[in-house]
Amino acid sequence: MTAPTRPDPRAFRERLHAREPMIGTFMKTPGAHNTEILGGLGYDFVVLDAEHAPWDRGTLDTGLLAARAFGTAGIVRIGRPDATSILSVLDDGAIGVMVPHVDSAQKARDIVSWSHYKGGSRGLGIGRGGEYGARGTDHIPFADKTTTVIAMIEDRQAIDVIDEIAAVPGVDCLFLGRGDLGVSLSNATGPAPTLKEAVEIVGAAARKHDKPLAAVVPAMNSDEARWLISLGVTTMMVLSDQSFMRQAAAAALQDFNAAYGRAKV
Repeated sequence: MTAPTRPDPRAFRERLHAREPMIGTFMKTPGAHNTEILGGLGYDFVVLDAEHAPWDRGTLDTGLLAARAFGTAGIVRIGRPDATSILSVLDDGAIGVMVPHVDSAQKARDIVSWSHYKGGSRGLGIGRGGEYGARGTDHIPFADKTTTVIAMIEDRQAIDVIDEIAAVPGVDCLFLGRGDLGVSLSNATGPAPTLKEAVEIVGAAARKHDKPLAAVVPAMNSDEARWLISLGVTTMMVLSDQSFMRQAAAAALQDFNAAYGRAKV
């Protein structure tokens, strides 16, 4: 029996815009092994988290190679929203970038420019991202067609200008960063929407400007996931590699303690 053919990881942007349901997770552990495991299981994408985990240029390069080798789209959540950070991960073969704290239309325009050649300001590099020159003159149009730009909406001020952010051409997806957004809303000195209201405002802007929505959920069978799906979220992230390990390890330990009547330690 022939196994079903998996989509090419470089089709991630096309699948995103087609609103194809996709599932991924954050990679918090710098290295290749966890990405290989999750890619082998069939996860559509992984996000190497260079904002909150100790990834560096070398480990990102290895992690992106692992993603490509095991057929999953490798996205990088960059640590700093600047041209160099975006250029380096795209040259190393990232399918796209997830950019934290996009709180203005100008920042959205900047990250789009830094991510694209035509009409943008991306520097020409022919590494893994350019198939080491194998694509020849097709590299620039192919890269512009497949590179994905995901803007994280996670600030009170972003909600005020979400219509402007969502209208920026080249922003492929709005990511609901509900953790930081909740903190930012709680710190507001004046009137502010609730977190639920803010998420619904972002959802409305995404629908108005035909932008895909992405979000993190604790579990796909939760009421929270069903609510987000009703808002139009089709790209879901569940937990992280470390959360998966903790859950599985905790379950195994619980089974062991139950089998031997051992008190929880």
